[in-house]
Amino acid sequence: MDTALAFPLLLGLIAVALFFDFLNGLHDAANSIATIVSTRVLRPHYAVMWAAFFNFIAFLFFGLHVAETLGTGIISAETVDPRVVFAALMGAIVWNLLTWQFGIPSSSSHALIGGLVGAGVAKAGGGAIVWSGLIKTSAAIVMSPATGFVLALFLVLAVSWTFVKSTPFAVDRTFRVLQFVSASLYSLGHGGNDAQKTMGIIAVLLFSQGLLGPEFYVPFWVVISCQLVLALGTLLGGWRIVHTMGSKITRLNPMQGFCAETGGAITLFGATWLGIPVSTTHTITGAIIGVGSARRLSAVRWGIAGNIVVAWIITIPMTAAIAALFYGLAGLPG
Repeated sequence: MDTALAFPLLLGLIAVALFFDFLNGLHDAANSIATIVSTRVLRPHYAVMWAAFFNFIAFLFFGLHVAETLGTGIISAETVDPRVVFAALMGAIVWNLLTWQFGIPSSSSHALIGGLVGAGVAKAGGGAIVWSGLIKTSAAIVMSPATGFVLALFLVLAVSWTFVKSTPFAVDRTFRVLQFVSASLYSLGHGGNDAQKTMGIIAVLLFSQGLLGPEFYVPFWVVISCQLVLALGTLLGGWRIVHTMGSKITRLNPMQGFCAETGGAITLFGATWLGIPVSTTHTITGAIIGVGSARRLSAVRWGIAGNIVVAWIITIPMTAAIAALFYGLAGLPG
């Protein structure tokens, strides 16, 4: 590839990747703030500033295992070229914009994974897929909301038993304070897992162009750029999805919000340390359903929850198809 042409193209693709990262923050802001906003502990604009700060500093607490998985563990590094990266990002971006427009809390993470799969297969067939990484990530589609559900459910039961002799006013006052802690932890988990997905894309793009040397790694400037852009996206919020996550699935009080966020945060911390790119959307949704179910099954609007699950199921195949289409279009003569 001609270097004079490659450098502007490389910069353009990095800009597209960072735009996806921004949309990820915009789309997934609801995951970090929906519970603390719906319980009226924080006003929306203060909540997004709170979440954005912890999104940004997340790199101080986690390794880069998720970035390595996205960079080399979904499709082989040898398959990646600028056209594949462009198609994968466009598949994820188009899907994120569609679901954001209609207030559907789908997964930005799995949109990007579907985009990578679709673009990789369009270029090199099924041999491009790293099946071990894809299977591990696909299993997390089920495991992350299930884990969030179980942890949040048990936290509600444990907290209810612990505070059984306390007055409702005392419980509410205590958990209005504690929800600041749980929201911070969830935002850390969100920033730690989600920003690394874009880091992995940019790093593997640089690696494919021979700019990282013989060993794959994530440069520090990529880390800081992705954390900052994700935080900026969170700062603008995704208000349609906040409404769906915070009130349409079930009604929450501060104690339930604390349990949902804490259960979700534990799930995200574990997945990030294991290098598994999970969906923060799936995780917090499972946790919210868990706290609602602890009250009574009828407290959960199962029709809304069912629609969200359908969106989860179709995200990877839809983004794969969109990415494959963009891969074909990118190869057409101008």
